[in-house]
Amino acid sequence: MRNIHDAALECLLASAPDEKCRLTHALWLAGRDRVLMTAGAEAEAIAINAPGRPERPLLVPPRELERRRPATPEGQAALIHALTHIEFNAINLALDAVYRFRNLPEAFYNDWMQVADEEATHFLLLRNHLRALGYEYGDFPAHDGLWEMAQKTAHDVVARMALVPRCLEARGLDVTPGIKIKLVNCGDRAAAAILDVILRDEIGHVAIGDRWFKYACDQLQLEPEATFRTLLDEYFVGDLKGPFHIEARRKAGFSEAELAYLEQDC
Repeated sequence: MRNIHDAALECLLASAPDEKCRLTHALWLAGRDRVLMTAGAEAEAIAINAPGRPERPLLVPPRELERRRPATPEGQAALIHALTHIEFNAINLALDAVYRFRNLPEAFYNDWMQVADEEATHFLLLRNHLRALGYEYGDFPAHDGLWEMAQKTAHDVVARMALVPRCLEARGLDVTPGIKIKLVNCGDRAAAAILDVILRDEIGHVAIGDRWFKYACDQLQLEPEATFRTLLDEYFVGDLKGPFHIEARRKAGFSEAELAYLEQDC
């Protein structure tokens, strides 16, 4: 029986988007059907400087990216491209969680394989829509901020669950409604419908991160809310800016005290 971490690593290192999505779907099915094992994986995960990804898009610092204004056809495509890139990175982030963190309950790996599979679906939906607009994934530059955070938190499952799903991915919950309005206003109702699917699934993904963050805190006898604030101060540059999608964050597991803290701090 194949080791679950090795299977996840194969997906993580696949460079071609279609191949990564195909392997990720197969990984999820294998996990669901219980044909992967976690036993015998005592060896630590190797450091991965970069996941498998195509030669394009060109990765640049965030400050070098132009603002994406969907009022023009090119601006609309650039916005869809940025969302597509986020979803491609999200596949790698979920796969890395499966590969990197060892000796956790089987449910942890099942959850993140499901997340990876859903992120692959999101990527394909957006990539296909981008093609319908006459563009390809890679036609616009992008940044690597999500993977950089994965590297910073590779040593600590508590920090990873706090900073990726409960911070960066939760920001997606906040900004998606506003992006949807922009797309509707420029007549792209097909993209808006895709965002509805993504928002629904992403609430679940942040909830999974919330659950395993609290589990990891409990194992180390850490108080979750205080730990989350400490990690935000340590890793996140600048304040989290509102407005926040309070109802979505509430559904994803944020406490009323945390929501009040975020709103007060913004």
